Amino acid sequence: MTATDLPVTAGRKLPFVQAVPEAIAQCMRDDADVFLAGEDVAVYGSVFGTTRGLLDEFGPSRVLDTPISEIAIIGLATGAAAVGLRPVVDLMFMDFIGCAMDQLMNQLAKMKYMFGGKARLPVTVMTAAGAGTNLAAQHSQSLEAMVCHIPGLKVVMPSNAYDAKGLLTASIRDDDPVIFIVNKFLLGATSDVPVEPYEVPLGLAAVVRPGTDVTVVAHGRMVGEALAAAEALASDGISLEVVDPRTLQPFDLPTVLASVAKTHRALVVQESVRYAGIGAEYAAQIAEEGFDELDAPVARLGAPFSPVPFSPVLEQAYVPDAARIAAEARVLMGT
Repeated sequence: MTATDLPVTAGRKLPFVQAVPEAIAQCMRDDADVFLAGEDVAVYGSVFGTTRGLLDEFGPSRVLDTPISEIAIIGLATGAAAVGLRPVVDLMFMDFIGCAMDQLMNQLAKMKYMFGGKARLPVTVMTAAGAGTNLAAQHSQSLEAMVCHIPGLKVVMPSNAYDAKGLLTASIRDDDPVIFIVNKFLLGATSDVPVEPYEVPLGLAAVVRPGTDVTVVAHGRMVGEALAAAEALASDGISLEVVDPRTLQPFDLPTVLASVAKTHRALVVQESVRYAGIGAEYAAQIAEEGFDELDAPVARLGAPFSPVPFSPVLEQAYVPDAARIAAEARVLMGT
């Protein structure tokens, strides 16, 4: 069953932080090969609470606390998947993904290719990214561009609790490695979330707000900021269409191009550092494939080329917000 087939359960609001363990639990009940491992995922329920309650239901043979070794966690997942299991592993902060990069980049992402398609690697790697919670430079980065650059990995980044449950379910059921990134700032945000299991298909973007003047492509936390910018600009007669890729790799370019064909202007927004970010790739694809539809160059908005500041005032200035999105849209409109 997919999200498009399933009506949202009326009145059932669920925060992002509860939608994630619900998806894992439903997949574990459905498939005995699914297990969970990572730092503090069992007894503590993860540092963010995204695996809370799973140990009580499934026990220590399927919910495992691991040593503090990211490279070992990805190695465990790769080996377990290669022999028929379906691991879900948690790397806690995305900043620590560098510790696991050899296993992630050279083993997990490459094994299917190097074995001529005979190896099946159904691994879901969960991790948390994003600034805005005053956790300083080593615990606040958004490194989605880094993993999107590695062939063999799919990369997912939901912007709301409904998509989080559906995308995580689809990720766990997928037969290829998926990096599932949650934004720490969104963990308390609530959405209508069905009780029943459902999937949001990987590789399919969502037009979360229709508009006529500027296409804003935004992911993760920036979707909410783009929606706020759209609301603010509406009173001035500027209409933003907001597109959430949901799956960052593979990127749903046709949905974005269909939007640009209507608006003739595009703004790509990311929380991560603007330089060499995933938004640069999206902007290039829009310019290459949708050039004839554009009335202005594709604009990009991202964080400055700097580590994330610890100071709350500086961090607030660092992260793009609705006001800056609105200002960029005004420039595109020539107002």
